[in-house]
Amino acid sequence: MALCMRCSSTSAVQKSSARGVALRPRVQRAPFVAQAFFGSKAKPAPKAVKRETLAPEPSFNLQLGLLGLSGVSCYYENYGLGGFLGLLGIFLTIQATRIRFVFDDTGLEVLRAGQESENVIVGGRNRWEYSSFINWEFWFPGFPVLVYFKENQTKPEGQVHFFPIIFNGKQLYEAMVERCGPTKTSGPK
Repeated sequence: MALCMRCSSTSAVQKSSARGVALRPRVQRAPFVAQAFFGSKAKPAPKAVKRETLAPEPSFNLQLGLLGLSGVSCYYENYGLGGFLGLLGIFLTIQATRIRFVFDDTGLEVLRAGQESENVIVGGRNRWEYSSFINWEFWFPGFPVLVYFKENQTKPEGQVHFFPIIFNGKQLYEAMVERCGPTKTSGPK
C-alpha cells in the first residue's frame, strides 16, 4: 500500500513540477530499511600508526669522563679512587658495546648481546610496556649520567629502575619523550 502511494505521489510531483511549481526533494528511505534488516555498514577502524624500532647508538662520554677522573686521581696519588673509577669506566665501556635499549612499537626492552635478557634483581624479562611507565627522568639534565624510570608492570605499587647513560643521550631522550610521554620533571631544561 505504501509503495503504491509513493508511486502515485511521484507522478503528482512530476505533474506539478512541469507546471513550474517549486517542490521539496523526495526523501529516500531504502538505505534505512536495509540497515534495519542487515545492520549498519561497519566503519573501518582507524589505522594504527606503527612506529619504527629505535635503538640509540652507544656513547662513550661517561666512560671517558670516568677514565679521565681516574687518571687525575692517580696523578695526585689517590690510587684507591683512581683504581675504582678506572675499573668502573672499563666496565661501562664493555657494557656500552653489549647492552642495547630497544624502543619498539609497544615497549622498551633491554637486550644483552642482541638477545633477550633476564632482570637479575627483580627477575623476569627486561621488557616494559610504555603504558606501565609512571614516571621517568634523566639525572643531571645538563650532563646526563643516569636514567630513572618507575613502572607498575613488575609490581603493582611500582618498580624503580636506574641505568647509566651509555647511549647517545639526545637519541635516548627523544625516544623516551616520543614513546613514554613527557613527565613533569623530565629532560634537559
